[in-house]
Amino acid sequence: MAKKNLSEMSFLDHLEELRWLLVRSTIAILIMAFATYFISDYLFDQIILGPIRPTFFTYVWFCDLSHQLGFADSICITELNFIIQNTEMEGQVNIFVWMCILAGFILGFPYILWEIWKFISPALYEKERKNARVFIFTSSLLFFLGVIFGYYIVIPMSVNFVATFSVSDIVKNQFTLESYMGMVKTSILGSALFFELPIVIYFLTKLGLVTPSFLRKYWKYAVVIILIIAAIVTPPDVVSQTIVAVPMLIIYEVSILISRIVYKNKMKENV
Repeated sequence: MAKKNLSEMSFLDHLEELRWLLVRSTIAILIMAFATYFISDYLFDQIILGPIRPTFFTYVWFCDLSHQLGFADSICITELNFIIQNTEMEGQVNIFVWMCILAGFILGFPYILWEIWKFISPALYEKERKNARVFIFTSSLLFFLGVIFGYYIVIPMSVNFVATFSVSDIVKNQFTLESYMGMVKTSILGSALFFELPIVIYFLTKLGLVTPSFLRKYWKYAVVIILIIAAIVTPPDVVSQTIVAVPMLIIYEVSILISRIVYKNKMKENV
């Protein structure tokens, strides 16, 4: 499809471009999802279901950290006392398909970013269009860092919390496969999208919708929200909550710094 200048494109032309962006992105996700089919055994047994085993990397690392800090075995996880079961006829089939699609989305994210960049680039200045590689690399890096953070930190802490929390010794934990996979998807995508905050703030500042003073003004509220999230997904100990909260606070601070830089450059251009 021939690319038109922004000034020459009508509203319907923009819709057509957007439609093809969605079509190409969907095809890319499906191709990647199909590719994961060939490693599905490893994907489910070792990766997706990895955090329910006490031998998972994060639990071992926490135990080693506990010893180094002089806490003995206080945050060592040697047993996760629950089972995961399937309660629906097509439950495992549906989970298999959707988790492959999630994997396809994660693997295809850089291409999706490239499609988004092509869509918005006509509205940018020439010097901004040259930053395509920087935008895609930085956004992809932040996204994958978020995925890693969600997988190695948020999911294990959440699993440990729900496995050890009990209203009574009479109640036994038997989680459904669907609820566990839902937690996996929410933790990974939520963390990945949160790590995209600096990119979002960059564009919002460019558009004049956000200023560094606004972000700094509501910093204390952001800290409270982050600490609440950390308290929810982690066991009730300071070490676990700190490990979850600190990276999120750093991301917010980086977003403020980026907003300040963009805002100053805008002020210079307007002088």
